[in-house]
Amino acid sequence: MSTEHHMRALQQTSFHGPKDMRLITDAPVPTPGPGEVLIRVAAAGVNFADVTQTYGRYRGGPQPPYLAGFEGAGEVVASGGDVTGVEIGQHVLGTGYGAFAEYLVLPASTAVAVPDGWDDHQALGLVLNWGTALAALRPLGRLEPGETVVIHAAAGGVGQAAVRAAKNRGAVVIAAASMPKHDVVRALGADHVVDPGRSDLAAQVRELTSGRGADLVLESVGGATFAASLAAARPVTGRVVVYGLAAGEASVTNHQLVFDHQVQVIGLHIGVLGQVAPDMFAEVMAEVDALRTAGVVVPGHPAAYDLEDGPDVLARLEARATTGKLVLRP
Repeated sequence: MSTEHHMRALQQTSFHGPKDMRLITDAPVPTPGPGEVLIRVAAAGVNFADVTQTYGRYRGGPQPPYLAGFEGAGEVVASGGDVTGVEIGQHVLGTGYGAFAEYLVLPASTAVAVPDGWDDHQALGLVLNWGTALAALRPLGRLEPGETVVIHAAAGGVGQAAVRAAKNRGAVVIAAASMPKHDVVRALGADHVVDPGRSDLAAQVRELTSGRGADLVLESVGGATFAASLAAARPVTGRVVVYGLAAGEASVTNHQLVFDHQVQVIGLHIGVLGQVAPDMFAEVMAEVDALRTAGVVVPGHPAAYDLEDGPDVLARLEARATTGKLVLRP
């Protein structure tokens, strides 16, 4: 392992958003505990959950001041013991607090090897983006060939993976994305593109499905969009998988589920899935690998930025001014 004791990292100093994130140079290098490994970070993923955390809206998230970021890829440089399947010198990716830094601790049980022939930047997103997308589609969303799926934030990291995976499964894809991003999701194979900013989103979906509604809705937006997602799903058999709250919290009552939206609402957090349902997580990651072999999952080409640019990158993500995967280079 490196003999360094301190590292560069991005520290969030308040719950007032990305503007209060700053670069520090004296963060202590973390020490892996039992069942954990330490990686030298080559690429750290930027996700909307990072924005949510900076406002204190991420349940169970760290308290300021904290080291930001939670997705990273790089070389394993140390082990805390009781680790199997991961070796020193191996390149892996996974999730753990403090990824916007030069070193990151990961649980060895959920660390995924960077595929042969891929670099760390290309592999970033295999767990968080592709894992979330595939878990939402199958097994939680139970998507079958020929069914219709609505994918919110379709131009984002999870959204793009979901569009590609759903089309590969033979589904009809209705992608929700702002007007400047329509060409991006069409190029991925979306059958229809709708504007989530319109007040008649559910009506748009029902028109495209001859009044039936969507069999599955992948809901990552929240706020006012959540009610539209419930209304867009097919009554009784329709499923709504919720894995994000980019526009804020939203709720549904038992009265609404009985009388207004007779749909199946399913929550998803890929980190909890990996911890609580390891067999299901392994199944999802095996599908990622199979789709990689089939050429559906291809090396990513994320937009990469220097670590010190992190606050600006998060601000652009918050403003919905980005597409695809975003990466910081420590």
